[in-house]
Amino acid sequence: MNILILSAGTRNKVVEYFVKSLEGRGKVIATDMSNLAPAIYEADKYYIVPRMTDEGYIDTIIDICKKENINGVLSLIDPELSLLEENKNKFEDVGTKIIGSSYELCEMSLDKYQMYLWLKDKGYKCAKSYINKEEFYNAVNSKEISYPVFVKPARGSASISISKVDDKASIELLFSHSDDLMIQEYLHGQEIGADVYIDMISGEVISIFTKKKIKMRAGETDKAVSFKDDRLFNLIKDFVSKAGYRGQIDIDIFDIDGEYYISEVNPRFGGGYPHAYECGCDHMKLIYNNLEGNINSSTIGEYKSNIYMMKYNEICIKSFEVE
Repeated sequence: MNILILSAGTRNKVVEYFVKSLEGRGKVIATDMSNLAPAIYEADKYYIVPRMTDEGYIDTIIDICKKENINGVLSLIDPELSLLEENKNKFEDVGTKIIGSSYELCEMSLDKYQMYLWLKDKGYKCAKSYINKEEFYNAVNSKEISYPVFVKPARGSASISISKVDDKASIELLFSHSDDLMIQEYLHGQEIGADVYIDMISGEVISIFTKKKIKMRAGETDKAVSFKDDRLFNLIKDFVSKAGYRGQIDIDIFDIDGEYYISEVNPRFGGGYPHAYECGCDHMKLIYNNLEGNINSSTIGEYKSNIYMMKYNEICIKSFEVE
C-alpha cells in the first residue's frame, strides 16, 4: 500500500502519521515544488515537482503514481483538490484512487459565497454573506446586519487577505482594489473546529473530533481544547450526509448563544488535525482500510474531552544547494 501526499509544505505531522500507519505495509511519497518544504523529509521518498498551475503538472504526478505504484493520492492545499478530481479518470487508469470529495464539492468549498448559498438553502445557520456591496448597504440600513464585518476573497483559503471592517469607507476602498470580494457577517462566539472522516465506501460519517479554538495564528488553530456534544455530532452527520463529502474534511463552526453556525469546510486535513490524532482519532488507519476495500466502523466520540493542544515551533536543518 503506497500513498502519495501532494503539496506537503509544512504539514510534517500529517506525513509522519501516514508513515507510522504504513510502517511495514507500504511507503509514503511526498511532493512539493520546493526542497525547502520540511514535510517532504518526513516521507519515505519525495519528489520536487512543478507548480500546480504549470502545464504538464498532472502528467508529472501521474508518472510518479505509475513509478511508485501509488494506491491513494491526496493533497494538503485547497486549490489542488479540484484539480485532482478534474483528472480523476487519469488517476484511475493507473490504479490510483483520489482520497477526497467530488469536484463539485471541492469547488463549492473553495467558493465561500457558493457555500453560503448552499447552507442557507438547506436551512443551516450560517453567517450572512454578500457579494454585492449595495445589497449589503441596504441590509445595514434595514438593520439586518451591522458592523464590524469581514471582507474576504470569495474564493480563497488559509485566511489570506481577510480584513475586519468597521465602516463603509473601508469597504469602498477594498472593493476598489478587487472584483472578487465578499462581505460576511462577523460572528461573535466560540469558534470550533471539527476533524471528520467519511468512509469512502459506505459514505457514512465514522469519526468526528471537535475542539474549541483558544487561539488562532495565520488562519490556523494554535491552541485548542477537545470537547464532545452529541447535538453537534448530529448536526455534522446531517450536514455531511446532505452534502455528500468523502474522506477527510475539516469544518469551521461557531457556537453563538448555544446555536451552532456552520462557517467553512476544507475537504482535506486541516492544520489542527494533529490534535485529533493524538487524542486517538487515527484517520490514516481509516484511509488505509478503505484503500484495502474495507468499510470502517463508527468511532464517533471515542476520545477524551479537556485535552489541550498547544502548537510550538520546530526546525528542519538540511545541507544542499538551493536554485
